[in-house]
Amino acid sequence: MIASVLVWVLLVQLSYRARVTELLEDSPLTSEAVVTDVRHLLSHGEEALAFDTMCSWIYEDALPVTRQYLARLVALADEMGTPRSVQRLDELLID
Repeated sequence: MIASVLVWVLLVQLSYRARVTELLEDSPLTSEAVVTDVRHLLSHGEEALAFDTMCSWIYEDALPVTRQYLARLVALADEMGTPRSVQRLDELLID
């Protein structure tokens, strides 16, 4: 039973890591330092922190986002239980 739960947790974590990586690759971020920081957090199993960092920099740098990209961010934030990560990103919509 415990092994099954651990496997499930690992699969969820890997799913989050892959999805944050996809969002990072599609992100409007241009700072290599920020991208490197997010990748570093992901490599250490800090998916939620990596996601929050990415979203924070998008907002801080006032980078434009499409509705489709924002919807992907919101969906992952909801799944990860980090809705505050995407607060106010709707202010950056370009379409």
